[in-house]
Amino acid sequence: MRHVLVFDVNETLLDLKALDVHFERIFGDAGTRQLWFSQLIQSALVSIVTNHYVTFGAIGMAALDMLAERRNITLSDADRQSIRAGMVHLPAHSEVRSALERLQGAGFRLSALTNSTTEVAEAQLIYAGLRELFEFVFSADTTQRLKPAPEPYRMTAERLGVPIQGIRLVAAHSWDVAGALNAGCAAAFVARPGMVLDPLTIKPDLVAANLDNMADLIIQFEGMN
Repeated sequence: MRHVLVFDVNETLLDLKALDVHFERIFGDAGTRQLWFSQLIQSALVSIVTNHYVTFGAIGMAALDMLAERRNITLSDADRQSIRAGMVHLPAHSEVRSALERLQGAGFRLSALTNSTTEVAEAQLIYAGLRELFEFVFSADTTQRLKPAPEPYRMTAERLGVPIQGIRLVAAHSWDVAGALNAGCAAAFVARPGMVLDPLTIKPDLVAANLDNMADLIIQFEGMN
């Protein structure tokens, strides 16, 4: 079965390391960027479990405030704005464009699904020079439920006009892959440095170290049918 390919955006396509310079300036340690993003995801999961929807961007700013409070650092408006602006101006990982072009050339439909709002996602992909490669850019904000809740994946399949089994989510996050599989999608895990699958969740059938290798696997696995 040939799936419609649906890509996560942050970290899967775009390199969050571009934010390190801001975290180095604010916290004195570029490594705090990873702590911040982990807190962002934790808070997003809490919002799902408690059924209290907040936009991904607002959660990101709250996570930044929590990190600053832990470090006894007072954030300025300029500090917050630098992170907001930085999230919109992220470069793509080096292999991403060529991998997407190969998949598109092989006849696959490509779309994106992100927890960011549509406005942010569109701006991110335009800045990274990737927007024209995607048929649609979907946001979990449309469903008022963030990934990995099932609603964003179901909405994406509906908008694409295919059954939920007809899409394959491609992501660098174990929680996103698990959410997609739970919703009934196929999935593919991009094991970027530091990213590992949760041993307690269902495993995807495709795993690769980067998007270039993943494109090879998808083309080989799904063929030209």
